[in-house]
Amino acid sequence: MLKNKLTEILGIQYPIQCGTMQGITTAELVAPVANAGGFCCLSCATFATKEAFMDEVKKTKDMTDKPFGVNVGLFPSMVQSASAEERIDWVIESGVKILETAGRSPVAHRDQIKNGGLIHIHKCARSKDAVKVANAGVDIVSVVGTECGGHPSMEEVTSLVLIPMVLDQITTPLIAGGGFADGKGLMAALCLGASGVNFGTRFMATKECPIHPDFKQKLIETAETETLLVMKTLNNPSRVLKTPGSEKIIELESKGASLEELAPYISGRVSASGWQQGAFDKGMYPGGQVVGRIKDVPTVAELIQRMVNEAMGVKKLMDSLF
Repeated sequence: MLKNKLTEILGIQYPIQCGTMQGITTAELVAPVANAGGFCCLSCATFATKEAFMDEVKKTKDMTDKPFGVNVGLFPSMVQSASAEERIDWVIESGVKILETAGRSPVAHRDQIKNGGLIHIHKCARSKDAVKVANAGVDIVSVVGTECGGHPSMEEVTSLVLIPMVLDQITTPLIAGGGFADGKGLMAALCLGASGVNFGTRFMATKECPIHPDFKQKLIETAETETLLVMKTLNNPSRVLKTPGSEKIIELESKGASLEELAPYISGRVSASGWQQGAFDKGMYPGGQVVGRIKDVPTVAELIQRMVNEAMGVKKLMDSLF
């Protein structure tokens, strides 16, 4: 059931990934996803020190014996306590076997990753970048359309266009993200040729997700039209929930604000604090357009099983039509 090259490579039961989110995909969320048959990555950016990171890896391993990964961002950082090279070394030393990178091209790190024996996923938002990293030898390509929460491309190409466009040019297994919330979306992505789906926003509204209950309620109340693309003036767009904080960012950008002026609002550390406190006034909080389809807060296991059941229901329907 729902077995393919992706599930084989990662050693998981279902081709379902909970998207990496700084300050959110900690052991409390990563382990339940793994235990329910899905896949999730710790966000290395959450941890300022090697010691804190290693402690979280140990905590996760204590909570699950299933595969999980670590995400190392290659984006420019305003708070850089360790380089990408150092953080990749942390992953290798930790014994975690799956690395997800995102942001800038990972090509410069390929030897380090390969020599470290890591399965390498790279997440990108443009077709040309996906083709480039596939040709460079990554094990899995992850591609997100403009609907996604977090970092889409400046080009704003939707998943329905982007995914088949990439798959026409590569044979590497592909994880599709952006606009997916349920089993119907999972089956749609598989029909397009993807090997799995990255669900980010949907997993925030689960009981185990370590964010403030007020944020989970906000996800239920937010419409599909209530997201904003911020940081476009920095050529690093991010789709976030419409909040006083994100509206302030848009206002500042419209006035030509510098990176330094935007920093108090776009820092990941500021947002991570807000997730915990339920504060919307500062920071920006990633959320995709699919937020409009979130209506409840199930457990992770309930959500994944629901996705699988829905996907199989769609398959049964398609079988009856052809």
